[in-house]
Amino acid sequence: MPKIEIYTQPGCPYCIRAVALLEKKKVPFTEINAPHGTQERMDSRERSGGKTTVPQIFVDGKGIGGCDDLFALERGGKLDALLQAA
Repeated sequence: MPKIEIYTQPGCPYCIRAVALLEKKKVPFTEINAPHGTQERMDSRERSGGKTTVPQIFVDGKGIGGCDDLFALERGGKLDALLQAA
């Protein structure tokens, strides 16, 4: 199983959707609370190459983007293979 990390912010509808999809897939992941102005948010921005929005999702340290990117992988039939790789 790959290591999955998702940076989120409380109340963010995109974060909620992304977390719900990962839960539906029944894969273990680490949710990192990253509200504006926190060190976690700065870490997310640095790791993602400057992206300032949440969620930011990483699989084995590689950024795959945010909620829209996650759902695009799902629609394209590529998410399951990515989440099972390793």
